[in-house]
Amino acid sequence: MATNSNPKSTSGAKPGKKMTAKQREAKKKRRIIFFAVEILVLLVMVGALYFVTRTTSQSEGPKYVTFEPGKLEIPNEVQENETMKGYMNIALFGLDAQTDNELYKGSRSDSIMIASINLDTGDIKLVSVYRDTYLNLGDDNYRKCNAAYSYGGAEQAVKMLNTNLDMDIENFVTVGYKGLREVIDGLGGIYIDVDETELKHINNYQISIVEKVLKCDYTPVTETGYQKLDGLQAAAYCRIRYGGGDDFKRASRQREVLKAIEEQAKKADLATLTKVFNSAIDNIYTSLDSKDILDLLANISNYRIVEEDGFPQENMRYTTNIGAKGSSVVPTDLVNNVVWLHQFLFEDETYTVTDTVREYSRVITEQTQKYIDKDKAKYK
Repeated sequence: MATNSNPKSTSGAKPGKKMTAKQREAKKKRRIIFFAVEILVLLVMVGALYFVTRTTSQSEGPKYVTFEPGKLEIPNEVQENETMKGYMNIALFGLDAQTDNELYKGSRSDSIMIASINLDTGDIKLVSVYRDTYLNLGDDNYRKCNAAYSYGGAEQAVKMLNTNLDMDIENFVTVGYKGLREVIDGLGGIYIDVDETELKHINNYQISIVEKVLKCDYTPVTETGYQKLDGLQAAAYCRIRYGGGDDFKRASRQREVLKAIEEQAKKADLATLTKVFNSAIDNIYTSLDSKDILDLLANISNYRIVEEDGFPQENMRYTTNIGAKGSSVVPTDLVNNVVWLHQFLFEDETYTVTDTVREYSRVITEQTQKYIDKDKAKYK
């Protein structure tokens, strides 16, 4: 795995001496805040305006909430896992919402990512959880996982990720069209290689965003190739579902844009990053303290995205129509998919899944296998 030099320690521990438990906890908190800067500047989740719940005020500024960890159902075995204690995981959501009323709940998460940071090296890994993945929503209701946000907001969506994937996630960030556009435009645009197929669709998606959400002018993309995209163009690029791979390819585009934002952000000075953060702050809903994030913007250079992938894996998934629940991405073996996820994120080569994941895997197979078999029979 690619690594970079360790972030400078500000823990107060002297070289050659072991840190106290209090110093280690303070160091971990600072690293988490540093990572929050990276996430808030890089975030490219698209699909809606910022999310508002009954736990937030209606005043201007970032929408902030603190979850009780017990309600997020982090498995006990995961909390005790020594390997995972060296990482911080944050869920990134983009909502498929078009009106303010849809932002309270009732909106499916059009994009779902897990960002995991190695607290020792600063390396970040990204995993897209495909929105149509057939999982337990956290209430023993099995269907497309993007419905979890619709039913119970960010809290249920995080719970869904924890229980299905054996994850330890307590924090999340949600940002939408406005925040994404402001971040990218504030950085002066990002560079993306647009191919011929993508060129056919990117302007149509710009028009859709303008008509439904932003109510602004747009600049058409007129040629293929490596070029600078503005915020609206980049948001439209993230939305493209056509041209090979459908939602799998779209998730890959979203990660591509996120990495492009990272590249531009690391070229910017502190004043520019602060301005970008302030311009997007009204369109952020998060469990992270934005004041501390803003104070530590200068540390963004200590972190970098080193790898990215998607869940479930291509060789362990099957897309088919699950009756009234619609076209779904079925993890044909949830157990082995979760084992792969822990190997990828945490380099844990000996991970054993919880009994909960084994039971979810059994139910998913029980509910979907007949549809898969029927679908495969058509092509014999």
